Amino acid sequence: MKVAYILNSPDAGWYKIGKMVLPQLEESRHGVDVVGIFAFDENAYMLRRGDPIGERLAKVAREKGILLMICDQCALHRSLARETEDGYEPLDTVEGVRVGCFPDLYEALSGNMPDQVISL
Repeated sequence: MKVAYILNSPDAGWYKIGKMVLPQLEESRHGVDVVGIFAFDENAYMLRRGDPIGERLAKVAREKGILLMICDQCALHRSLARETEDGYEPLDTVEGVRVGCFPDLYEALSGNMPDQVISL
C-alpha cells in the first residue's frame, strides 16, 4: 500500500514524523510505502536546511523516492520560498523539497499515486 502524509496539525512534523514515522522509515519497518509528505504551517520549518529531522528525512526521501513538498503560501510566509515566473523556488531547505499548492501536489504524485492520504 502507498500513502501520502499531509502535515497540518501543530507538531506533526517534529513529533509525529520525526519521532514516529521517520525512525520506522530509516529502519525499513514502516509497513507501507510513503510516496509523499506535504507540510503546512509551522511543519514547514522541519524542512529547513540544517534541521536534524529535515536532513534525515531528505536522505530517506532520496533513497525511497518520497516527494517532500511545502505549501506555497506557508513557505512564502516563512521565507522558505520565493515566487518566480514558473511558480515557486525553495529557499534554504533540505535537498529535494518542492513548493506548491494542492494542484502541484496532485501533479507531482500523478506518476506514483497513493492509495491513501493521511492527515496528521
